[in-house]
Amino acid sequence: MIKTGSQILVDALIREGAEYVFGIPGGAVLPLFDALFDSPIKFILTRHEQGAGHAADGYARATGKVGVCLVTSGPGATNLTTAIATAYMDSIPIVAITGQVKTFLIGNDAFQEADIIGITRPITKHSYLVKDIKDLARIVKEAFFIANTGRRGPVLIDLPVDVTM
Repeated sequence: MIKTGSQILVDALIREGAEYVFGIPGGAVLPLFDALFDSPIKFILTRHEQGAGHAADGYARATGKVGVCLVTSGPGATNLTTAIATAYMDSIPIVAITGQVKTFLIGNDAFQEADIIGITRPITKHSYLVKDIKDLARIVKEAFFIANTGRRGPVLIDLPVDVTM
C-alpha cells in the first residue's frame, strides 16, 4: 500500500517522539487530520493559530521536547508568526507545520497563499517548502534535529496540500 504524504508526515512525527500537536484545522491541512486521527498523537485544538504556536512553545519549555504546531495556509500561517518569533528570541525548539496551496499555484497569488517562508526567514533557524513527497520524511527528521541542536529554536515546514494527499 502506498502511503499518502499525510501518513508519511505523521509517521515521521511519531519517530521523532511527538506526542501532541497543537493547532486549528483548515482547508490546506485537512488531509492531515485523517492520518492524525489514526495515530497515537493527540491533537490539541486551540482557539487561534497564535495560541497553537504558544502552546507548542509552552510544551517545549515544560518538557524539554520539541513542540509541534499545525495551521492552515495564508492567514492561518501568518497568525503563527508572533509565536514563532517568541520561540526564536527565547531559543525554544518548535516545529511549525503550515499548510500551503497546491504546488502549481505557489507564486500565482492563489486564495490563502502566503509566502510564509519569506515572512518567517528572520525568525526561524530554518524553513522548508516541501515540493516532493519523497523529501517529506527526511525534512521532518532534519527539522527536529535543527530545532533541538546548537542554539535551539523554531523550524518551519510549509506543506502544500497536494503533497499531503
